[in-house]
Amino acid sequence: MSTGLRGQSVGVGLGRLDGVPKVRGTARYAYEQPVPQPAYLFPVQATIARGTVVRIDTGAAEALDGVLIVLTHLNAPRLVDTKDQELLVLQSAAVGFRGQFIGAVVAESSEIARHAAGLVEVAYAPAPHNSAFSVGEHGYVSTGSAPGLPRQVSEAEIEAALAGEHGYVSPGSAPGLPRQVSEAEIKAALASASTAVDQTYTTPPEYHVPMEPHTSVAIWNGRILTVYGSSQGVHSFRASLAPLFDLEPDQVRVISPYVGGGFGSKLEVHAQAVLAAMAARELPGRAVKVALTRQQMFSLSGYRPPTIQHVRLGADLDGTLTAVAVDVLEQSSATKEFTEGSDGPARMMYAAPQRRTTNRPVVLDVPVPTWMRAPGTCPGMFGLEVAMDELAVACAVDPIALRVRNEPQVDPETGQPHASRHLLDCLQLGAERFDWDHRDPTPRARLQQGWWSGTGVASATHPDWYEPDNTARICFDADGTYIVQIAAAEIGTGSWTALTQIAAEALGCPVQCVRMEIGDSSLPHATNAGGSVGTRSWGAAIAAAAGAFRDQHGADPRPGAETEAQAPELNDDHLSRHSFGAQFAEVRVNADTGEIRVSRMLGVFSVGRVINPVTARSQFIGGMTMGIGMALHEHGVMDPRFGTIVNHDFGDYHIPTCADIEDIDAIWLEEPEAPLGALGARGLGEIGIVGAAAAIANAAYHATGVRARNLPLTLDTFLSRA
Repeated sequence: MSTGLRGQSVGVGLGRLDGVPKVRGTARYAYEQPVPQPAYLFPVQATIARGTVVRIDTGAAEALDGVLIVLTHLNAPRLVDTKDQELLVLQSAAVGFRGQFIGAVVAESSEIARHAAGLVEVAYAPAPHNSAFSVGEHGYVSTGSAPGLPRQVSEAEIEAALAGEHGYVSPGSAPGLPRQVSEAEIKAALASASTAVDQTYTTPPEYHVPMEPHTSVAIWNGRILTVYGSSQGVHSFRASLAPLFDLEPDQVRVISPYVGGGFGSKLEVHAQAVLAAMAARELPGRAVKVALTRQQMFSLSGYRPPTIQHVRLGADLDGTLTAVAVDVLEQSSATKEFTEGSDGPARMMYAAPQRRTTNRPVVLDVPVPTWMRAPGTCPGMFGLEVAMDELAVACAVDPIALRVRNEPQVDPETGQPHASRHLLDCLQLGAERFDWDHRDPTPRARLQQGWWSGTGVASATHPDWYEPDNTARICFDADGTYIVQIAAAEIGTGSWTALTQIAAEALGCPVQCVRMEIGDSSLPHATNAGGSVGTRSWGAAIAAAAGAFRDQHGADPRPGAETEAQAPELNDDHLSRHSFGAQFAEVRVNADTGEIRVSRMLGVFSVGRVINPVTARSQFIGGMTMGIGMALHEHGVMDPRFGTIVNHDFGDYHIPTCADIEDIDAIWLEEPEAPLGALGARGLGEIGIVGAAAAIANAAYHATGVRARNLPLTLDTFLSRA
């Protein structure tokens, strides 16, 4: 079967095919889908962090004109216990976090539903809770903040795990990783090192805040459930939703042609979708709509959990690493455990004979964290790359030269050769473009018009994942159009456009002759739009289907001709697959106020073959912009007394605006030779954010001489030296 691409579509900077309908407002998102007799749901949320609902009075709400039904744990339909406590809504009186659903009002209008929800009276039996995740005396979570601090894995248990059959166990990480050294061996290596860095770095809770809130529209037809949902993966959505209602997957249809941003928060089903389906089942023939408010999203749609990273580096006088140790604590939830995996980058980034990483969740009475753009690599590279900058200063070695000196020949974690590792090329090209060779390494040496200025660099990496479990169908229409069907997702990344280009090139036809159909679970199976896995995996399925179509039907197919094919296996498990990049930043820090601005930023990336330069650059710039937000603005502030994020709106939770973004650019290497299957592409949606915050923090040190190890970089960080 032929699977090679041909034609002149891939690599062309084609404008977004979905741009015009989005600008005109004709592209329908989940909440906007036309449905019969829509009813509107507004949730009732818990106002305690942990405990039990002992009384819930719905009388006033039910008496309000226009209210159709009020659901609580007392009358809600019973769900099948799938052990996913985040989704088992209204199944008991227990409260696991502040903001949890404890009721729902369904009414003829959203205004009536919201008003009625405010009339529901609730009495609780509060239980002691712990929502504090903070740095204590020894750089770890404080044990005196509140009673009942959840138990953490002990050092003895970590050592036992390291000495086990696979040599390494980290909660949430894959088994079978190579053996790492003991804590005693790391301490010995650090003690004998000529130079050492031993510091703690922290990242705060960060929120996805997509333009489109989390929405769901549910309607039943007998035992068939249709959900219009804002989802990054319709097949995984229905796979999670169906068992709750004792349905087979093919009894649930999920439709999501457009998603107004997700950044990982819409990878999994969240409780509002379950609530909409529960309510719709109680109202036969009527659709139930729910759209979370911006404030509700801060407790119900996930977030990047805060991390505390204890990083220790040992090196020879010239900066050659002799030891790397990273111990990470990450916040998780008692309702549902989630592990970010921030120790991952340290295991594969740089060569060192003595290596050890651990990752321990701290389970608290807080909302459930979830995936956020570049999970693990984004926060994990902050601590590692700032520590590398500190090591460069301690060794009096240029930061780029230090990274070159510690470039591994094979993957330090697996011992496998790299499928493609062009980090040094990214650093070299970026240094040329950023005029790095003329950089004076002396900190706090450039004061211009009341602003200290400095530059910094950081490496970036992200795993290169590929999913062969994707299937595409191609049909030839009587009007001469190829209809290409796959249940892929469009989350704003340009899937409509890039997949059309792949199909056109594989079929050898103009893009105008391709009509994509995506975002519907009735279409052939597609994996999620997450992990930078979507375009290359979906595209591989499309290329395979196109090759099979040509083989079966030739260059002049008859109307009605149809072929379906699955993405091929790559058979490259012997290779280590990652993308790499280099982030360069220039910052200004006001000498009087400590205000920090990113005046210039450049990202250089190695991501294989780029399908569409226009949408690729947009993804890189978007990721780097989020990196600026991570460095300077974003910080969910937990009030541990009540278990709530107090800045849960756009008034207080700051993200970058146009005024915060000055000179920002992204470029990439040309890599047509990369051994990456028929497309030659790797994922690029996430690597843009990785390393960005570290580069900014390193530039801030160069500007001021103040080493910032905690995000975000606030004014008070620099006032003592401003």
